[in-house]
Amino acid sequence: MELTCQVFTVHKRVSLTISRGTTAQSTNLWLRVAADGLEGWGEAAPFSIGSHQQTLASLGAELTALQIELRSYHPWQRQAIAALATALGLQSASRAALDVALWDWAGKATGQPLWRLLGLDLGHIPPTSVTIGISDPATAQQRLEDWLQRTQARAVKVKLGSPAGPGADRAMFQRVYDHTPEGVSLSVDANGGWDLATAFAMAEWLSDRGVTYLEQPLPVSQDDQLGTLRQHSPLPIFADESCFCRQDIPRLAGRVDGINIKLMKSGGLTEVLAMIHTARAWDLQVMFGCYSDSSLANGAMAQLSPLVDYLDLDSHLNLIDDPFQGLTLAEGRLIPATAPGLGLSHDLPATPSPPCPADA
Repeated sequence: MELTCQVFTVHKRVSLTISRGTTAQSTNLWLRVAADGLEGWGEAAPFSIGSHQQTLASLGAELTALQIELRSYHPWQRQAIAALATALGLQSASRAALDVALWDWAGKATGQPLWRLLGLDLGHIPPTSVTIGISDPATAQQRLEDWLQRTQARAVKVKLGSPAGPGADRAMFQRVYDHTPEGVSLSVDANGGWDLATAFAMAEWLSDRGVTYLEQPLPVSQDDQLGTLRQHSPLPIFADESCFCRQDIPRLAGRVDGINIKLMKSGGLTEVLAMIHTARAWDLQVMFGCYSDSSLANGAMAQLSPLVDYLDLDSHLNLIDDPFQGLTLAEGRLIPATAPGLGLSHDLPATPSPPCPADA
């Protein structure tokens, strides 16, 4: 099979600020796997979680090297390809791009969307939340109103953990809460921006305002305190930065109520499925999230969305130049395509220019 890799840059309609910083654009990687006249697509998006970073250059170097490594393989050799990816030590975002491309190819080869191959029911898809980043109260209110007008959102996620402290968090959230229509749920993600005492106090305060769940209230370095927080928190606690893959789930069980699975953290749809089943075995709830992903990565996750409790796949909805099309937003729910594979189209140049960066 033949691999082609190229970069593309997407720009946010509104910059997103979380406890770790602000992003306005992202340069991602588009991987194409071709064989037997069919092409499967995958996306790798660079991301950073504290000291853990997967950069554009390092991901590009890995995917460029794969062009040679995989020439003698066929897309149906999924097990052998996965073993090679492990042996090469590929980062999770590189593995995600490759794994999704192979799934997309398989769906096209069989003439079916992935959700149908897996026997899933699109009627079970929960609404996707839309995200309001850390800001002053007036800006947060404007962002809420913009989201509701553009998307008919039924769920809103508010980023807290402001460097200005819990007082700023309360002021911002209260403004959002006061202007959220009936029937629209609110959740909170602190991105590890609180200590234990602040998390206790904020969980109580947010519970009084009907918040559905609290995501990553403590930094990863304080995972051992999650159990204490959960024991006394009136809100369900979800782990995000603390949970990359299935091996992380057993140590989090009993400390949290659920996990946030992201394509780039996990390493692909194959691992996402394994994480869902592992989480369910430990009686944990499951959420899908995203980084600065286009409709390609979010479209892949949407194929499995009937299996989860919550969705936070809104990054592509905040792009002014998303090059991929095929996802539908209906009454706040993200509906995957019915065409084979991921069922997506694109408006990127037909030739790979510029190619993936080759230097790590």
